[in-house]
Amino acid sequence: MHTEIQPATDEHSISSKYLQQQAFFDTGKTRDISFRLKALKRLKVSIKRREEELLDALYSDFRKPRFESYASEVGFMYQEIKHTLNYLPRWAEPPKNHLAPLALFLSRSEVSYHPKGLTLILGPWNYPFQLLMAPLVASIAAGNCALVKTSSQTPATAAVTAKIIAESFEPGHVTSIQLPGRDVIPKLIDAHQFQHLFFTGSVPVGKRIMEAAARQLCPVTLELGGKSPCIVDDTVPLPIAAKRIAWGKTFNGGQTCVAPDYLLVHKNVKDELVQHLADYFKNTFGESPQKSPYIAHIINKKRFLALTKLLEGQNILYGGRSWPEELFIEPTLIDEPRLDSPIMQEEIFGPILPLISWETPDELKQIIKQNPFPLALYLFSKNRTLQKELTRDIPFGGGCINNTLVHLADPDIPFGGFQTSGLGAYHGKDGFETFSHKKSILKTSFRPDLPFVFPPYGKWKEKIARFFLS
Repeated sequence: MHTEIQPATDEHSISSKYLQQQAFFDTGKTRDISFRLKALKRLKVSIKRREEELLDALYSDFRKPRFESYASEVGFMYQEIKHTLNYLPRWAEPPKNHLAPLALFLSRSEVSYHPKGLTLILGPWNYPFQLLMAPLVASIAAGNCALVKTSSQTPATAAVTAKIIAESFEPGHVTSIQLPGRDVIPKLIDAHQFQHLFFTGSVPVGKRIMEAAARQLCPVTLELGGKSPCIVDDTVPLPIAAKRIAWGKTFNGGQTCVAPDYLLVHKNVKDELVQHLADYFKNTFGESPQKSPYIAHIINKKRFLALTKLLEGQNILYGGRSWPEELFIEPTLIDEPRLDSPIMQEEIFGPILPLISWETPDELKQIIKQNPFPLALYLFSKNRTLQKELTRDIPFGGGCINNTLVHLADPDIPFGGFQTSGLGAYHGKDGFETFSHKKSILKTSFRPDLPFVFPPYGKWKEKIARFFLS
């Protein structure tokens, strides 16, 4: 397999790679299901070969705990690839046709899946391997070629990712790209015609990506974010709820697009829940949490300063300390922030959890409406009526009842946002379909046609048409 590991980095080399992929796709190799399966198997082998190197790189970039790196980046990809290998032949098998409506005399219809062509996948920094490679697996499964841009904010992980891609794929099939985010639109999107664009990142950048893609009429999948609420009523065992919420909030140092962004807790149990949350943080990360090996640090100084600014003027229930030299902020609980304050207007993306009390479901809905269409929603409740009401009435991408984060781990359900939290979905079959072109065909027999279809038209023909079509 290809051994060059230098990704494309400048405009000339990127254009050269693009033309190389066009030529490769035109050969038709990727249409063969066995070709796709072999490519995915090679990818899994390469990840295993470089597993330790990858885990070290993730720690180097932002001191991500080894267990979290394996579970959310490496092991996650093993499962995604395994699921795709098991089911791809079924997803892509020849379509079954069916009889068309009677008005379409002696015709049958079918739908088949075809590769779109050249795809562009733009990866984020917070899960720099998994959130780049999972959509790549879907693109490969669908039979496409792909240019993948690694995050410049996680250089160690990007370097290992480039090696894995080079070892796994022919250069005309998949190529990695390294360039600053500001160059993505002019050097990639404006300069080339892709058949699908997949972006994971912030809402503001997602808007600019979609605007640029619109100029090319390129279909897009946007995995964005938003303020994902976590709701707790007074029916649940609070120690269990607190553990799952605190884990979800501090996983990856809170730098997760589906992390619980703020906590809506029933006023009857608020004080007790706060105590359980504080106990979890203290028992898990210790009195000197900046030294704990179990929580990731903030990715860079810019993000660190943005997070510490959000704490200004807030009523801190627990935590609040920060270590600039370590780029670390300890898990922090904020009491009843104003809904118009920055901490309730911006996605936090760090280990800071505001708490707001509530009494009625209508209060919950009004608070969530301040930042509509969250990427995730989490509800801790034994009340099935409340479960049904809130999951029905609140628009969101996906979520959990009595848990956090883990809905991403099921490849049989789609992952994606809604409106401002994202467009489109992927994982498993949904990823295959996202990167496929659904082609519909209607086949008609050469038996004699129904005479009323063709001119000259008369009233009797209109009566027959009304009979068939009404």
